[in-house]
Amino acid sequence: MPLKASARVGLTIGALGVVFGDIGTSPLYTMKECLSHMPAGNRTEGVLGILSLIFWALILVVSVKYLFFITRADNQGEGGIFALLALIHAKGEPKPRRGLGIAVIMILVGAALLYGDGVITPAITVLSAAEGFLNISDGYRPYVVAIACTILALLFWAQHKGSKRIGGIFGPVMFVWFLVLGVLGAWQVVQYPAVLQGLNPAYGLKLLARHPVEIAALLGAVVLAITGAEALYADMGHFGRRHISLAWYGAALPGLALNYFGQGAYVLTHQTSLENPFFMIAAQGLPRVLLIGLSIIAAIIASQALITGAYSLTRQAIQLGYFPRLMVNHTNAEQSGQIYLPFVNTVLAFGCILTVIGFGSSDRLASAYGIAVTGTMAITTLAYFLVARRVWAWPLWRIGTICGAFLLIDLAFFFANARKLSEGGWFPLAIGAALLAVMHTWKKGRIEIFQRVYGGNVTEAELITIARSKHVTRVGGSAVFMVGSPKGTPIALLHHVKSNRCLHQTVVLLSIMTEDVPTVRSADQLSLREIGEGIWRAEGHYGYMQSPDVAVLMDAIKARGVPINPQATTYFFNREMIIKGGNADMWEWQKGLYAFLSRNARPAKDYYQITPSQIIEIGLPLQL
Repeated sequence: MPLKASARVGLTIGALGVVFGDIGTSPLYTMKECLSHMPAGNRTEGVLGILSLIFWALILVVSVKYLFFITRADNQGEGGIFALLALIHAKGEPKPRRGLGIAVIMILVGAALLYGDGVITPAITVLSAAEGFLNISDGYRPYVVAIACTILALLFWAQHKGSKRIGGIFGPVMFVWFLVLGVLGAWQVVQYPAVLQGLNPAYGLKLLARHPVEIAALLGAVVLAITGAEALYADMGHFGRRHISLAWYGAALPGLALNYFGQGAYVLTHQTSLENPFFMIAAQGLPRVLLIGLSIIAAIIASQALITGAYSLTRQAIQLGYFPRLMVNHTNAEQSGQIYLPFVNTVLAFGCILTVIGFGSSDRLASAYGIAVTGTMAITTLAYFLVARRVWAWPLWRIGTICGAFLLIDLAFFFANARKLSEGGWFPLAIGAALLAVMHTWKKGRIEIFQRVYGGNVTEAELITIARSKHVTRVGGSAVFMVGSPKGTPIALLHHVKSNRCLHQTVVLLSIMTEDVPTVRSADQLSLREIGEGIWRAEGHYGYMQSPDVAVLMDAIKARGVPINPQATTYFFNREMIIKGGNADMWEWQKGLYAFLSRNARPAKDYYQITPSQIIEIGLPLQL
């Protein structure tokens, strides 16, 4: 059903607030950083060359790569790096039984790098906005870090309230932000229209050709203009490809381009100015103060987009089995995508605040920024190649040419940022490495546990024989046994029968399955069949952007005719107790890490939203 015009406008403006918050605040620090790495020589040619590189980076990376190509690789309208993984699994590559596969490892690396970006982006954005006070008076310098930390602390504290109340103002505020960017930039361009020569790509190429030694430093600064491009794809499911495109071409791109050229015009007309040109293009006095205030608000919105993105990314990883279970709070009954993860929020809060304190200035933080972003961009290109080749069956020459061109740009930016390793670039890589170790270890451990628990499983026929045995007493009531395999018999059931010599009259073997799609319709979430002797097998199917609710599922099972009272049913869970020293195909440090994660993961009984008084856990020692 076609959307009304008002709904299309709402989605387009909403995209400005969520999708373009990060890239929209890049002018706060990008031009300043580029000027600090501008090669010595003719200042006019240097500034025009920088503007040319920034403008064409926006066009080639954002407009061409992401909006025209990457966003076409959607999974039922959802985007993001895990959507690519799901597409590859669903149609192009079988899931390995024990190993994870090269494609999976590659995408996990990209996801891990996004977490590194999620720590640095709020820190550098808020810190850059707080540094705007230095353009009023240098006396604010001792307080800049404290101001930034206070803003971040309040931002993360407010997360538990959910984004429903404040989300409605994000889009309009960012629309005002891009409008102000464009007006301030246009004002400067009118005073020095020759700056528009920078639209010619020849200026950028000439600058790189004449100063090959400084190329790495310069491209490492230029890439700051396109940080946040990955959000175009990750947030596609919230707004749709069309509305994101309208927001980009209708407001974001014109505002950004005019502002960058306006900053360039100011630099060329004020040859001796050393201040951040972003704040200097506003008139001194009240206009500059208002710009600083608006910058702080925009920085908060940009940070909010990264924070909620981290929540969604983590839930997807949990559902797909790449991350331990965590508490997921739904903050809006009408929108399942609006969630809050207390643990992730706490880690991000401490990470961002400590980053601001540790680096102290946006200049130093910019040295750590970019390497994680460009690494993720390169991995997205490679994953897109796999989808186009294996899923869409594009000819090799076609997808090779397209992805080869994109990869050339991605790798040029990536290696340009590699020089930042010793200057702080190691920081996001360290964060990414830690997250990669967690995701890889958890998935590998789950595969090994699954093999041990269900490798030599009791068949359904054998289970019927056990239920019919004269040595087993059938007692009244109902029981639900959680089972990881839709064909397996849970160890908890076997232990229960062995220890108590009894079995409930009604038994449901329930498996929660995560599909390679974002969402599964309510009508398709339950599959049910009777095994015999009062034993039923049920499967709950959920997408990787949904959180399972067993209580709702049990009501559906009762409605299908199973004689069960959900409020009086007993739920049996295995409680895994991991022991090292086995022959599992894992490093010893991975076994130790998995044991630690398993002990501290949120219990499945809590994750599935079951009343604690109805739960019985049975210990299950497992040696890895």
